[in-house]
Amino acid sequence: MATVALLRHHAPLELTLMNYILVMPSPIDDLTLVSDGEAITGLWMGTPPAIEAGSKELSVLREAKKQLDAYFRGDLRQFSLPLRPAGTEFQLQVWKELQQIPYGETISYGELAKRIGNPKGSRAVGLANGKNKISIIIPCHRVIGASGHLTGFGGGLARKAKLLEIERPSLFD
Repeated sequence: MATVALLRHHAPLELTLMNYILVMPSPIDDLTLVSDGEAITGLWMGTPPAIEAGSKELSVLREAKKQLDAYFRGDLRQFSLPLRPAGTEFQLQVWKELQQIPYGETISYGELAKRIGNPKGSRAVGLANGKNKISIIIPCHRVIGASGHLTGFGGGLARKAKLLEIERPSLFD
């Protein structure tokens, strides 16, 4: 069952005063979706942030849940949700390019750096990836190490592997 609640203030997540959340189950753990009422502004795995106040139904959160459920079933390859990521100009550039990585494919941090015109910026790209607050929907899990091994993922490598397995089951055969 999904829960939608008004989040009054939670400074560590850098959320504004009027945010709404929806907590939903998924194959990789509970997911906490965050919205400003118009767009998705965050997606966290595991323990949700502290929740205060009452609840409110939001169509953007219902649609995000619907699309995430379809993604986890293997029925959705590309999300079509309004997003409002918050970050530096560089981070936004990296996150925009992440959305260009096709479903079921992976690229290295170095390749991502090349794609944004900064071929020596793989470390900076990795740091920007780590700041992505709309994981899964902005698919930072599709970026792997140059050796082909799974590296760095805020949700943990086991969750990264599960997400990649959902997208490309033969990757781990």
